Amino acid sequence: MDQSISYKDKEINYMGLQVKKPHEMSDEELLKNEKYLKLAITMSVIAALLMLATGIYLTLSKGKFNAIAAASVAMVPLVLINAMNLKAVRTEKKGRSL
Repeated sequence: MDQSISYKDKEINYMGLQVKKPHEMSDEELLKNEKYLKLAITMSVIAALLMLATGIYLTLSKGKFNAIAAASVAMVPLVLINAMNLKAVRTEKKGRSL
């Protein structure tokens, strides 16, 4: 699910930044992007697990449902999008024999 638009032959994402597809990146950019995506996925999963654990703890201790537990589920699409992007980067990296 790519949230980008085409504008004058450029891909622009929802933050207004120019987006490059993996096949358009240089070798250095590809390796840097792979490291960034691994870090982003790891941090997102850790944040989601901490939110889920906190939500469960607060729900059990207070006896009421806590919204933090539901918010952790909202992190799943972020992780999935980054995982799909990482897969595309790794496929391109393998194609270039890096």
